[in-house]
Amino acid sequence: MTHTLFFILGFCTVYYTLGYGSNVFAEFFSEYVDVIRKLSAILIVLMGLFLVGIFQPQVLMKERRFKIDPNKKSGFLGSFIFGIGFSAGWTPCIGPALTAILALAASEPGTWFKLTTAYALGFAIPFFALAFFLGSARWLLKYSSLVMKIGGGVMILMGILLFTDQMTKITIWLNLVTPDWLKF
Repeated sequence: MTHTLFFILGFCTVYYTLGYGSNVFAEFFSEYVDVIRKLSAILIVLMGLFLVGIFQPQVLMKERRFKIDPNKKSGFLGSFIFGIGFSAGWTPCIGPALTAILALAASEPGTWFKLTTAYALGFAIPFFALAFFLGSARWLLKYSSLVMKIGGGVMILMGILLFTDQMTKITIWLNLVTPDWLKF
């Protein structure tokens, strides 16, 4: 579990760095917030189409791997570094969902920390659960394609709402119906 924690800290380092970078970009180009919002919406729709399977650019479909000696033990620093490499190189970590989060952070300055934290928790909690129940979670793999397609559909809807400037209304409504203990 401790190695899992350091692994999670590694990929959170990458997410928070990217999220903060998106925020700096948004603040620097704040006078173009409407253009950034629309370009971000188009990017989110494209990533949604990618997840659904309609749009699949070959450059994103290639796999690259490093050879690692499985007999060599690594310490906590190794777990941290592996988390950084994992988040920077594994498609679900840096793929369409993170692109959408960063695009939203760039289109709405000041939201990067909350969005990044929610995204990081979305990865960290399942990793802790899988580390705890490692052998008994293989049945989840058969549903991964369906979950990706549903996620892609949600991203397309979010992109359309963002492009038409309706996302703020949805956010206000979600804040009204969310219990206080879930807000941060």
